[in-house]
Amino acid sequence: MTVAWHVCRYCDEPIPDPDDAVLVAHVAGNSGPGWNIWAHRAHAELVEPDPVAVRILARVLITQALRS
Repeated sequence: MTVAWHVCRYCDEPIPDPDDAVLVAHVAGNSGPGWNIWAHRAHAELVEPDPVAVRILARVLITQALRS
């Protein structure tokens, strides 16, 4: 059986201990199930959302607010 190694989104280091891995997000895929985003337990609260996605969402919300 193979063990899935996760990579921390905050520090880009592998997480060898499965008890230290924390699921912090899930990214949906266009043509598949997507993938999970992992972080070390100590880094879980330091992971920030994707700035590109936040910028796009802000533009959409501003446009909707200006039209109404």
